[in-house]
Amino acid sequence: MTPVTAVPATLPSPTQGVWQVGPFPLRAYALCILAGIVVAIWLGDRRWRQRGGRQGQVLDIAAWAVPFGIVGGRLYHVITSWQPYFGPGGHPLQALYIWEGGLGIWGAVTLGGVGAWIGARRAGILLPPLADALAPGIVLAQAIGRWGNWFNNELYGRATSRPWGLRIYEWDPAAGHAVTGPDGTPVVIGTFQPTFLYESVWDALTAVALILIDRRYRIGHGRLFASYVLMYSIGRFWIEALRVDPANHVLGLRLNLWTSLLAALGALAYIVVSARLRPGREEWVFRDRRDAGEPEEDAATSPATMRWMAWVRSRPNRRGDAPGEAGRPRPDAGEEPPGQEPLEEPAEDPPAEQAGEDPPAEQATGNHSGEEPGSGDVARASADASGDSQDATLETDSPNGRQERAAATKAGGSGDVGPADTLT
Repeated sequence: MTPVTAVPATLPSPTQGVWQVGPFPLRAYALCILAGIVVAIWLGDRRWRQRGGRQGQVLDIAAWAVPFGIVGGRLYHVITSWQPYFGPGGHPLQALYIWEGGLGIWGAVTLGGVGAWIGARRAGILLPPLADALAPGIVLAQAIGRWGNWFNNELYGRATSRPWGLRIYEWDPAAGHAVTGPDGTPVVIGTFQPTFLYESVWDALTAVALILIDRRYRIGHGRLFASYVLMYSIGRFWIEALRVDPANHVLGLRLNLWTSLLAALGALAYIVVSARLRPGREEWVFRDRRDAGEPEEDAATSPATMRWMAWVRSRPNRRGDAPGEAGRPRPDAGEEPPGQEPLEEPAEDPPAEQAGEDPPAEQATGNHSGEEPGSGDVARASADASGDSQDATLETDSPNGRQERAAATKAGGSGDVGPADTLT
């Protein structure tokens, strides 16, 4: 019986990360990034609509945030790992080769946030509630994107003999596959801690935790996004400490360790201060409340229209009631319809003493009771409104008015009382 040689249990790594589809290379790293973006937009749009936003707005904002984020992620990677590009023997043009890997999450979040801010302002959206809605989707996209590092055989930790150790091959980034030896088999470097897997699992758990926390406590004003930064930084700190791939150091620590520490402290400070200054959650997610579906002050509900409608409802005379002097509904005394010029009252004849003339013949013969000039006008108004008893009573309630009403009755109730028909 042939003895069986024990094979150490390890996690395999791909030996190829690029496939040719006709003249176009299909790169696994790019596919993982795109898959993460799609999931982030889908989850972010769903959560945004739950917060009161409109469908499709997240996609519009992603058109700004994604390009900014890719550029920011590449800039961070090139700045913090500049030697392969601008050091001795470096290739500056390769700084543009994003498909070969190398996107720093801190630069992607920072510059992507600038793009999201631009898109949000153009859409009239407040950035803090938008960031809270997008936070779980962003960290879930990171969890998916980390599998692109697995295809590229990068971002691994210390050597290990544990069963979950990751087999890493010597990699040719330009060709997108493992380097092969003389026998044609891929060259194995060793077995290492699968830090990409640790971070992917951590990010997925962070996304779930953020969703549950938001459901339980209804966090707002950007604090859920700050919680994402805090939780991710904590995980990135201990995972970064396991990595052995080349990196720049500051005071004996990898640069990304310092970045994670500062980001965690900043996020924690923001959560504490924001909770004191702005507790609870925003009621509005738009800069203009009318965009949130609130009733707009249009022609039907404006204050001027409401006052006009109130005036119409208060009118005692409607269409079909007894018309006034000119055949139109007679408004109450001292009121005019809004939006119309006040009706001019006929000017009273001045007293003869003021005009310097003799009294008119009508007044000389018709006013024998010592009444003031113009009392006949009151009688004419009473007779014209004989169908409206309420107005007639109000207008003839004075002693002179009672005498004029009696004169109208003597005249035969015709309702046409002239100046000569007044009581003598």
